[in-house]
Amino acid sequence: MLETRLDTGRIRAARQVIDPVFLDSPLYCCEALEPELGCAVSIKLETANPIRSFKGRGTELVASQLAENGSQAVVCASAGNLGQALAWSGRGRGLDVTVVASRFATATKLDRIRALGAKLELVDGDHELARERAAAIASYDGIRLLEDSLDLETCEGAATIGLELVDTKPAFDAVLIALGGGALATGVGHVMKELAPDVEVICVQPLGAPALSRSWHERRVVTTATTNTIADGVAGRYPIPAVLDDLLLVADDAVLVQETSIITGMRMLLHHAGLVVEPSAALGIAAILEDRARFAGRHVATIICGSNVNPDTYHQWVS
Repeated sequence: MLETRLDTGRIRAARQVIDPVFLDSPLYCCEALEPELGCAVSIKLETANPIRSFKGRGTELVASQLAENGSQAVVCASAGNLGQALAWSGRGRGLDVTVVASRFATATKLDRIRALGAKLELVDGDHELARERAAAIASYDGIRLLEDSLDLETCEGAATIGLELVDTKPAFDAVLIALGGGALATGVGHVMKELAPDVEVICVQPLGAPALSRSWHERRVVTTATTNTIADGVAGRYPIPAVLDDLLLVADDAVLVQETSIITGMRMLLHHAGLVVEPSAALGIAAILEDRARFAGRHVATIICGSNVNPDTYHQWVS
């Protein structure tokens, strides 16, 4: 048994709480990508839901628990997708949701948070400053602070993706997971290592936001002063120690990819799979592009974790 913070029994039980609209997302082998990449690529499409990202799996658990406990409000910091998810899950349970975000976050994500009825507060800084402000609001108002990746609900909600992956026939050789705060990687990684230990778990992060990957390689928390990447959804600077401890147990590797590879991956997913994805969702394809020999002839799964993009910016990237 893995000694992570996660529990497979709770992960299985989570499927009974999460709205079915977020569960059993499409999974298929995209044959059109194979000639381009030199390996079979199965896509786990986590964008075919009301918020177009995997984050709803975790916020459903949080909102359900808060509603059961009689709580009325919750606050989180978000680059956009977690805020949308919490707004969606909270709205259905009568919760007052506050989201703190950088004013430089993707405008489409911010607009959607407002449309879902959450209170949106913007800060003049990056995601780490938003985290500080959200913590201050929670302390002052005496309400629940949802911390992505630190709070187990976000990890175990994401881990339900792993339950769906292990049932894949035929089985795959490796799974490529976008690495930001770590909820997706530790959640899916936990399930794979417990139920399908032969599958290689590879985390992928942008070269311009390498904090958690560097931490994994050095086996200690490594922070960075800044980030510089179009993949805003994974652009953290301060890894959470408890998350790193879990990641060290479940990840086989953590790799960094260049911005040009991320953009090429987005183009390939558009042209060969018909998918509009945000940069974070193309990290898996970028990893294959940068190390074709490693994946040659193998069957690889990649999780398409989000598709919330600014249309104008997206067209500039893929044109």
